[in-house]
Amino acid sequence: MKRLNAEAPLIHPECEITESDLGSYTEIGRGSRVAHSVIGDYSYCDRFCDIANADVGRFSNIASFVRIGATDHPLDRASLHHFMYRSASYWDDAEDDAAWFEHRRSRRAHIGHDTWIGHDAQIKPGLSIGHGAIVASGAIVTKDVAPYTIVAGVPAKPVRPRQPAALAERLIALGWWDWSHDRLRVALGDFRALSAEAFLEKYGG
Repeated sequence: MKRLNAEAPLIHPECEITESDLGSYTEIGRGSRVAHSVIGDYSYCDRFCDIANADVGRFSNIASFVRIGATDHPLDRASLHHFMYRSASYWDDAEDDAAWFEHRRSRRAHIGHDTWIGHDAQIKPGLSIGHGAIVASGAIVTKDVAPYTIVAGVPAKPVRPRQPAALAERLIALGWWDWSHDRLRVALGDFRALSAEAFLEKYGG
């Protein structure tokens, strides 16, 4: 595996990156498409992900074939088809529907810090996945997910807390995801060895 660094994201072959901001130590897996999105520091996606109109926090773990912020179609018109808004592809004298694309981009998905989005999961536009949450493989998320909650199924529903509520609140208050790279390195051994509760006791959360 290539070494990650703060200066430039690691972008694997056959990716399409459009008007997006990729943070330090980020990685975009082969064949992925990222459009009009922000990928926070240390976050990554595996192969063949499709991420659009999304704000992804730090330390997010996005597995292969995940789709976040899937683009939608106008349901209240006479047709659903591209010809209405990608009109310039069909007629020389027609323009694309700029207002529709602006509407699409306004419905942003928000993915919190330290989240895990499982293989082949989908997250609909405009939703929020709380800090520390887990979306199980194959889940389709149609509602907001609370912090430190595990959801699964179609449509996704809560399965259990990842951490007890009081502990989750303390982790959010600690906000270790905002620590400097050097501070993370100093605490690396404790991240590996300590339970969440013991970690919080040591670091004041």
